[in-house]
Amino acid sequence: MSEARIIDGKAFAAELRGRIGGVVAGLKREHDLTPGLAVVLVGENPASQVYVRNKNRQTAEAGMNSFHHALSAATGQDELLDLIARLNADPAVHGILVQLPLPDQIDAQAMLDAIDPAKDVDGFHVVNAGRLMTGTGKPLVPCTPLGCMMLLREYAGDLTGKRAVIVGRSNIVGKPMAHLLLGQHCTVTIAHSRTRDLPSECRQADILVAAVGRAEMVRGDWIKPGATVLDVGINRIEMAEGKSRLVGDVAFEEARQVAGAITPVPGGIGPMTIACLLSNAMTAACRQHGIEDPVV
Repeated sequence: MSEARIIDGKAFAAELRGRIGGVVAGLKREHDLTPGLAVVLVGENPASQVYVRNKNRQTAEAGMNSFHHALSAATGQDELLDLIARLNADPAVHGILVQLPLPDQIDAQAMLDAIDPAKDVDGFHVVNAGRLMTGTGKPLVPCTPLGCMMLLREYAGDLTGKRAVIVGRSNIVGKPMAHLLLGQHCTVTIAHSRTRDLPSECRQADILVAAVGRAEMVRGDWIKPGATVLDVGINRIEMAEGKSRLVGDVAFEEARQVAGAITPVPGGIGPMTIACLLSNAMTAACRQHGIEDPVV
């Protein structure tokens, strides 16, 4: 069997950002509307700082307004709630993202619940989660699952009737991914690290989404021949001489010998997450101004 087709999320995300930039230019020209995204970073987590810098840069490159709020690690919960309230009330801000993780003194769920659901571009508010689960209204969908669905539509075509297995049950990826796949008429199983005979469950999957946060846990012999594999994991493993490298939740070299298509790490799902954040911010701006949802 030939090696799997590599799903190039980096290239797809670049194309998506280009289309978003075109829509944003049209909104400015036709509606005098510039979508605005506010990102709140509390503390000095190095990974979060890099991620936020990338978000701010790509927001500006897409022609949107970028509002960055960097707060000290000692920031209290009330202070952060006050900032969120001001951003909720600011008409120039159409999307709000509070970067996780937050310091221990802050209740992360309380912060997420405080964001106006219409500006919840991460899609984590219970209102958006509930709309996604019930298939009602127009939720803002969490960015990583949204990016996964875009890649699946591009690389796997019609998903109707396919068996999907998601390894991971988080509110950020696993659960919303399941609802999105159900919406495409897949038969969906949510598995996790405590699932009995997890390899056997994975071997049933036409679509396998690995989002469990364990480096190279999913082995090549867990994969159904020809399956589409989306690796959401980002894990740094130590190597010789103090060096390290990024790997996913799937043993890539093994899996590519079996799968029909697979995302690499890095360069697969990761770039799609920020691109979908920009898409959500643009969509949120349109909805807040009574403009039809843009098509990208």
